[in-house]
Amino acid sequence: MIENQYSIFESELNVRPDDIDMFNHVHNSKYLDYVLAARYEQMDKFYGMSWEKFEELGYGWVVSKVSISFKRPLKMGDQMIIRTGILEMNEKGSNVQFEIVNKKTGKVSSDGIFEYVMIDLKTQRSCKVTPEMIAAYSI
Repeated sequence: MIENQYSIFESELNVRPDDIDMFNHVHNSKYLDYVLAARYEQMDKFYGMSWEKFEELGYGWVVSKVSISFKRPLKMGDQMIIRTGILEMNEKGSNVQFEIVNKKTGKVSSDGIFEYVMIDLKTQRSCKVTPEMIAAYSI
């Protein structure tokens, strides 16, 4: 993880049976689900501005781009730590770095960056992130 002025938060998840592919390890698409689940939890728990709060205000976050590196497989029964942290936050959106670590081995299974843009839920078009939102997430 790149250290900067923003906080890095952790969430824990377990590999579930429906995450496993025909090669007997976690399917690559599930890693994205793990990061999204961790961010959902962290938005409320650490930033104090949940996904639902954004919805109440008429906004939502949409993933515009993902860069991910797969380093080591996760397998059935593995527990993982998902670390995320904002790399950049501005009126155009947010870049969030992540890494998924096998809790038992302490080794990184995957890492990467999600790029998010803010959308207006009524128009379904991109819009500016408000200064209040930027302040809430700039911890």
